[in-house]
Amino acid sequence: MHTYIVFLRGINVGGHKKIRMAELRSSLSNAGFHSAQTYIQSGNLIVQSKASTNEVSTKIHQVILDSFGFDVPVLTLTYSTLEMILKENPYPATPEDNKAIYFVLLFDEPESALSEALQNETFVNEELTITPACIYLNSQQGYGNTKFNSNFFERRLKIQTTARNWKTMKRMEQMASEMSG
Repeated sequence: MHTYIVFLRGINVGGHKKIRMAELRSSLSNAGFHSAQTYIQSGNLIVQSKASTNEVSTKIHQVILDSFGFDVPVLTLTYSTLEMILKENPYPATPEDNKAIYFVLLFDEPESALSEALQNETFVNEELTITPACIYLNSQQGYGNTKFNSNFFERRLKIQTTARNWKTMKRMEQMASEMSG
């Protein structure tokens, strides 16, 4: 049985695509996922399955479509991939000081020409580092005020993204570690 970290794009944000987490956990269990857990309301899941990463994404996408009627992008990571993303974060963060650190997770690897052009973009009090799996964002003004948001990255890189803050990523790592146990 594999432990997967699953991120849903755009649920329970601004009153759109409302999904209750208890109902989602129940739907996932009914679909054959084991030990389904959620963290906060913004689409952060931990599940166990014998399926592959792509199969988990496809199946969860279909469960949400069938159960709630929403076409929601689903990004599934292995525990080792999540650990690698956190380890490669180039910006310092501690439990006490992490409010400026964000992870824009990429559904696909961006084209190198698009990444290179974007890497040269600059905004005051913001810096970014682009990798094949994640854009690391250090935004001193906070994600709600940044020019570098998911919609910006999706337009510029022509791929889907979903963003999480440092605290959420660390909590997902902890939950996955406990489940993998």
